[in-house]
Amino acid sequence: MSKPDVLVFAQSPSTAVMSQLALQFECHHVWQYPAAQQSSMIAAVAARIRAVWTVGPIGLDAGLIARLPRLEVVVVNSVGVDKIDLPALAARGIKVSNTPGVLTDDVADLAVLLLLAAQRRLPAMDAYVRRGDWATGARLQPAHGLRGKTAGIFGFGRIGQAIAARLAPFGMEFAYFQPRAIDGSAVPRAASLLELAARSDYLILCAPATAATRHAVDAEVLSALGPQGVLVNIARGALVDEAALVAALAEGRLGAAALDVFEDEPNVPAPLCALPNTVLTPHIGSLTVETRHAMGQLTLDNLCAHFSGVPLLTSV
Repeated sequence: MSKPDVLVFAQSPSTAVMSQLALQFECHHVWQYPAAQQSSMIAAVAARIRAVWTVGPIGLDAGLIARLPRLEVVVVNSVGVDKIDLPALAARGIKVSNTPGVLTDDVADLAVLLLLAAQRRLPAMDAYVRRGDWATGARLQPAHGLRGKTAGIFGFGRIGQAIAARLAPFGMEFAYFQPRAIDGSAVPRAASLLELAARSDYLILCAPATAATRHAVDAEVLSALGPQGVLVNIARGALVDEAALVAALAEGRLGAAALDVFEDEPNVPAPLCALPNTVLTPHIGSLTVETRHAMGQLTLDNLCAHFSGVPLLTSV
């Protein structure tokens, strides 16, 4: 019996996962080809493809879906599915899975790290030592502590709640906003994102990227957060109006920003990189050996579940 053909758009960092994938499926690795050759490579195997393995930043659009007449399932080795054309897949009854839960801890850890780095001005402190300013007695601007501050969390799901749990021992207060209230939560819900920003010292973004959340963090929200406020984004770059963010940071209407995600990854606006009151990381929230293996294994397990005739483990 032949193995099902799978179109693979991205490599898992886990060699164990990739070995299992190769053992159980006939894999066609798009990522191994230069960009200019990928379309012709896909065309050569499209008629045989029964599954697609992709990641959130790459996604899967309607045009490519239409080129795969035998497609049955799409497994996404990410939580975010904003770049997956779900309506096009649903119209053909094609199943979709993602990887919720397994990356919660590492993403929450990074959010805390980013907040601490921005609030305690870690990049500036590191540069101060490296330049020799400490040795010469150059004036050093003090940072602010976290105790008594309020962290507003936009999107209070698994990751948002995990961030709050990690920050609670710092003696902080919390509030959140999302359209649906969390039953039984002791954390107060703001009436809007703007209200949340106005009552917060820190605004931490954990919401999904949707049409409703695109540029939800605009100039008005940033101004409400204020000149001492810190924006932390470990969700999706589309949530933030980057031009408004650059202006707010440059003009002193926002204190600092700590960002792991950007609108046009991997392209980060030069003005954002030039600002001294930013902490920037290259979308690494889940980039640990343990979590990337767990994500890859769950993606593989979903693929195996489908071809074994059982329900997907984490269906979208």
